[in-house]
Amino acid sequence: MPKQVWLLIIGMLVNVTGNSFLWPLTTIYMHDHLGKSLSLAGLVLMANAGAAVIGNLLGGMLFDRIGGYKSIMGGITITVLALVGLNIWHEFVPFVAFYTIIGFSGGIVFPSMYAMVGTVWPEGGRKAFNAIYLAQNVGVAAGPAMAGVLAVYSFDYIFMANLGMYIVFFFIALIGFRSMSISAVSHTSVFNEKKKIRNRTPFYALLIVSAGYLLCWVGYVQWQSTISAYTQEIGITLPQYSLLWTLNGTLIVLGQPLIRPIIKRIENNIKQQLVIGIIIMMVSYLVVAFAQEFSMFVVAMAILTIGEMFVWPAVPTLANQLAPKGREGFYQGIVNSVATGGRMIGPLMGGLMVDFYGMQALFILVTFLLVAAIGASMVYDIPLKRKEAVELQESIGEM
Repeated sequence: MPKQVWLLIIGMLVNVTGNSFLWPLTTIYMHDHLGKSLSLAGLVLMANAGAAVIGNLLGGMLFDRIGGYKSIMGGITITVLALVGLNIWHEFVPFVAFYTIIGFSGGIVFPSMYAMVGTVWPEGGRKAFNAIYLAQNVGVAAGPAMAGVLAVYSFDYIFMANLGMYIVFFFIALIGFRSMSISAVSHTSVFNEKKKIRNRTPFYALLIVSAGYLLCWVGYVQWQSTISAYTQEIGITLPQYSLLWTLNGTLIVLGQPLIRPIIKRIENNIKQQLVIGIIIMMVSYLVVAFAQEFSMFVVAMAILTIGEMFVWPAVPTLANQLAPKGREGFYQGIVNSVATGGRMIGPLMGGLMVDFYGMQALFILVTFLLVAAIGASMVYDIPLKRKEAVELQESIGEM
């Protein structure tokens, strides 16, 4: 891999490790330490994710207009300032305010990171996005493991560690990303020409697959919200819950050789990658629906992880393939905002379902959502096929 890709990998690793100190334990902090209901905790997570949706879209557009370096540095700077405030004031109201700001500024960073790796290593294909995905999940493995230990002593240490990691990320980006030869002009051709895009078919295809991606995230985020609180109720300790996320990140890294033969066979078939992954994810929720012991949650998390290894890198790869020149950042912004939208809707929906109908009803709902996601994944390329058929007929007519 090029040196620039390695710099992006290291930056993403530090970024996600810092972020992972906080997000897996947010619901537990609000529910157990601040005494708030799961529904209210869901609303706070929704505010964070809603701000991140705006940040994702803005970050993608900024990448196309001013380049990745300036976009990322702006997002990191806002995050650091918000984390300084969170370390000083973390009662309910200031916690909500700073947590929402962090969602917005973090949202600016992610699409630029994905768009940058696709730009500096265009021939990498899925490998480029999988590398960033692996870096994310090493961070997911490291962050919660350390956070679980720190939380036993005080949540203050979690806030401090989060700030420390983002300061490190700031200097990595400041020194390392500046050298990347990604000019804003090369990404703004569509905007500068101010012409309407005539072929909207790839965009329609992206919207269809993004609908399925959204539903997958609504289910996935339950592990970070309702399931996290549920594990505490049935006697699973905080360090044990944090270890589930360590297992998630570790398995994603160590499990690559296991799925590589399958991925190689279907590398050029995004549809198969999505359908296989979502089916596997669905099985994990069937397991967790009957889990009462920590070992069963370990099994469920392992199955979930295998499923996401197929799905999560496939969607940004597809977005990069579909994006017209000059809209790479915008398309990655859509993908990231959709994922964030799932994280926004999921906790509130899950909290309300559990508060009114119980955990089993939630698992049934998630299963139906994943079935719908499979449907979206199977039909997303219909607009592309129709466009190809029309072009073929027109070319035959001209002959």
